[in-house]
Amino acid sequence: MTKPIYVVLGAGMQGTCAAYDLLAHGAQEVRLVDTDLGRAKKSAERVIELTGGRAVALQGDASAPSTLANAIDGAQGFLSCVPYFLNPPLAKMCVAAGLNYVDLGGNTGVSAEVLALDEAARRANVALVPDCGLAPGLGNTLAADAIERAPGTRDIRIVCGGLPQVPTGAFQYHLVFSMAGLLNEYAGEADILRDGLLQKVNALDEVEAIDFPGLGALEAFVTTGGTSTAPASFANRLHSFEYKTLRYPGHVGMFRAYRDAGLLSEEPILVRGAHVRPRDVLAELLFPRLYQPESKDCIALMVTATGSGAGGRWVMLDRFDPKTGFSAMERCTAFPAATVLEMLVAGETERGALRLESGVPTKPFLERLGRRNLPLRWEAI
Repeated sequence: MTKPIYVVLGAGMQGTCAAYDLLAHGAQEVRLVDTDLGRAKKSAERVIELTGGRAVALQGDASAPSTLANAIDGAQGFLSCVPYFLNPPLAKMCVAAGLNYVDLGGNTGVSAEVLALDEAARRANVALVPDCGLAPGLGNTLAADAIERAPGTRDIRIVCGGLPQVPTGAFQYHLVFSMAGLLNEYAGEADILRDGLLQKVNALDEVEAIDFPGLGALEAFVTTGGTSTAPASFANRLHSFEYKTLRYPGHVGMFRAYRDAGLLSEEPILVRGAHVRPRDVLAELLFPRLYQPESKDCIALMVTATGSGAGGRWVMLDRFDPKTGFSAMERCTAFPAATVLEMLVAGETERGALRLESGVPTKPFLERLGRRNLPLRWEAI
C-alpha cells in the first residue's frame, strides 16, 4: 500500500508536532502550509531533522482556501491547526477535493458547521472529524472508551489542564497554545449534560478545589468547548457529562475579574474616537506576559466514569519532552489529531462528517495512540 501524503495547515506549535508525528508513523510526505513561508520552512527543517522524513514547506492562506490548491493536490489527509473560526470553509474545500479532514476545533458552534457537511462528505467518500485535539478531543474519546469498559456508567467527569511545571508570576500560568483559543475558552457558555438534561453553564464559574495525582492542589472551573458534541451524543445514555479546566489556585479569580469588567467581550466599544474590541486589547496585553517559550509544561487529564457498577478512570500526567523539544501540550494535542487522521485515511471509520466520540472507534484509536508513548493509564475505582 502506498504511504499517504498529508497536509498540515498552520506551522505553529501544534502543526509542527503533528507533522513530526505523521512522519514518524509512516507518512510518505507531509506538506506544512502557513501564511508565513519562513515559519513553514523552519518547521519543516525541524521535522526533517527529527524524523529524516520528507517535509515540504509551502505558503498558503487559511482564510483563502483557493491558495491551498497546490498543497492539497494528490494528498489523502488534511489537518487544520489554525484558529477554529477558519475551519468550516477548509472542510468544504476538503469535501470538494475528496480529502479526509481533521481539525483541532475548540468551538462547538463552529464545529457544528463542519458536521453539517455530512451528506456532502458521504457523497465525496471522505470523512470529516472536528474537535480532535486534547479537550475537546482525546478527553471525549477516553470518555467513550470508559463507557464501554464500565457498562454501568451513568456519569462522566473530565478535568484537564495545560500547566507550567513550575508556576511563576501573578497568573501562575504560561501560554501553551494560541491566545485566541485561550480567551475563547474563558468566554461564553459551556455545553454539559446534567441531571439527564442538556444545559449551558457560564465559563469561569463553578470553581472547586482538586487534588491531582502528582501535582497536588489545583482549581477546576467551567470553560467553553471542552465537551464538544459529547453531551448531546450521550444524552439518552448518561445522567451527566461535564468538563472543567485545571489551573493552579488563584488563576481563575483574575480572569473572572476581567470578564466582569467586560474585557472578554468581542463587541466593539468607542475609545478616544476609535472602535476597539475589548478582547483584542486584553489579548495584546496578556500575550507577552503569558508566552514564555523556555518554560517547561505538563498536561493533567482525568476522565472518570461512575455509575451503578464498578467505575474507572483514565489518568495522564504528561511532561515536556526534552528529546524532541515538544511541549506536553503540543504532544497531547497533535498526537490524538494525527492518530484520527491516520484512521480516516486508512478507512477505519465510516464516511461522512463524524462526531469524534461516536464516529471514531476507540479500540483502534487507542492501539494507534499507544505507539506515541503518552503516559495514559486506566484505573478501576
